[in-house]
Amino acid sequence: MKPINTIFVVGGGTAGVSAAAVLKKSFPEKDIRIIKGRTIPTIGVGESTLGGINMFLQFLNIQDEDFMKACNASYKQSIRFEDFGHLGDGGFHYPFGRPHYDDVIPNYNYWYFLKFIKPELPNTDFADSMFPHMALINQGRFTNKPLFPTFNFTKEVAYHFDAIKLAEWIEQKVFVPMGGRVLIENIAKVNQNEDGSVKSLLLDTGNEITADLYIDCTGFKSLLLGETLKEPFEDYTHFLPNNMAWATKAPYTHKRAQLKGYTNCKAVENGWIWSIPLWDRMGLGYVYSNKYIDNDKALEQFKKHLGRDDLEFKNIKMKIGVYKRLWVKNVVALGLSGGFIEPLESNGLLTTHNFLFKLIPLLKKPITNEFIKQHYNFSCRRLFKGFAEFVALHYYLSNRVDTEYWRDMQNRSLNFEDKFIEDRSDFLLAVRNKMEDNQWHPVGGFPCIATGMGHYPTSMEEIIYGNCNSDMNYWREKWKDIEPHFNSKKKHYAKIAAKCPTLYDYLNEKIYN
Repeated sequence: MKPINTIFVVGGGTAGVSAAAVLKKSFPEKDIRIIKGRTIPTIGVGESTLGGINMFLQFLNIQDEDFMKACNASYKQSIRFEDFGHLGDGGFHYPFGRPHYDDVIPNYNYWYFLKFIKPELPNTDFADSMFPHMALINQGRFTNKPLFPTFNFTKEVAYHFDAIKLAEWIEQKVFVPMGGRVLIENIAKVNQNEDGSVKSLLLDTGNEITADLYIDCTGFKSLLLGETLKEPFEDYTHFLPNNMAWATKAPYTHKRAQLKGYTNCKAVENGWIWSIPLWDRMGLGYVYSNKYIDNDKALEQFKKHLGRDDLEFKNIKMKIGVYKRLWVKNVVALGLSGGFIEPLESNGLLTTHNFLFKLIPLLKKPITNEFIKQHYNFSCRRLFKGFAEFVALHYYLSNRVDTEYWRDMQNRSLNFEDKFIEDRSDFLLAVRNKMEDNQWHPVGGFPCIATGMGHYPTSMEEIIYGNCNSDMNYWREKWKDIEPHFNSKKKHYAKIAAKCPTLYDYLNEKIYN
């Protein structure tokens, strides 16, 4: 097969410039170009990330001090979910990092034991007890020092930023200095070979340009993979129905108080509202399904929840799902061009970067045959589907039934791992990883999400049944040291956090001053 020496990245948004920069760093000898339309706007809404972005930044040797000021960035340590469990639930956190275990608390289950003995214990205590750096989040403070075990600043802190400004900065400060080229041209036509592959791009200036590989980063339009190659699209709205969003920007009214180290997600009548604190402003949006409410009424609801209508609002139609294949012939789709889940859990850049770093080693092979493409497509779709199922859990585990939207969420039969699981408790049994010691050892955010909405991996009845002892005094005596130990740890880390600067003061001193 023909060697890949020239790669065109079609699209100049965050996905496009990310792909171009990583490709140029990986293949400095290749001709890597960004084809960016003169008048084509980017979606430009994505402002919240997950810890996985650090792999991308570190690969390109980008330091916080380099890029944050240019795109009004702030730090993100957690995601807070409000009213997802039920109206007025007080909210719960999904903090980044790993839980902290010790000799007294060897795994998650010990918190659940305590919860069963003390049912009045709020679900929010799970994150507070298991994740030491929740002390920082609760107090609105921040530090990059290793004061809190299991939290790695260089791997697990994430960011809020202006996505359009970040794309511009990466293009000009990273990609171009490495020798990358940017063509600001509109594509008039995509020419194809007899086998259907992309032959060339005809520009509206009359010029015709040709590459060996095309990276489609044209957003939901999916100009190359979807429109030109006609690759089938797998729609996910049967279990992730949110397909629309209203987005806006708002100035701070009390910046010190409003600048939080987390994205807030508030469940409302027909979806949820995001609140993302950047350094200079708030990013706000309402994600909903037009099956349950039209755009005008959704905007009315959004304004009502914000308590203001003096802002500029942008309506966005989202394409929820993924293409059957992401690498077809000489086209690879990244970002929205390949698939999108929905904004919950800030997954857009995560999947873009994960797919990108799966692609790079395959392009280093002597030839890119069909087996390599099939391997890429399979691994990307498996990762994408798994994350989509995780996002769906945020709705499926909810106890809300106050509107048709939420009632329908409770009555969906979801196809997880190609097996229909009708009951949520059965689903919890299916996803937990039961080891030889019969304990729960999950990974990722599932324990925080499930616990925050009142779903636990076991019950006191199961514990009693499994141990043939129904005397509650026995169990209280057995685990009498758990609660004091949890309380001691929380008090200890709260004292440490109290000595750290507020997030506002940290950013002001380290990044913006």
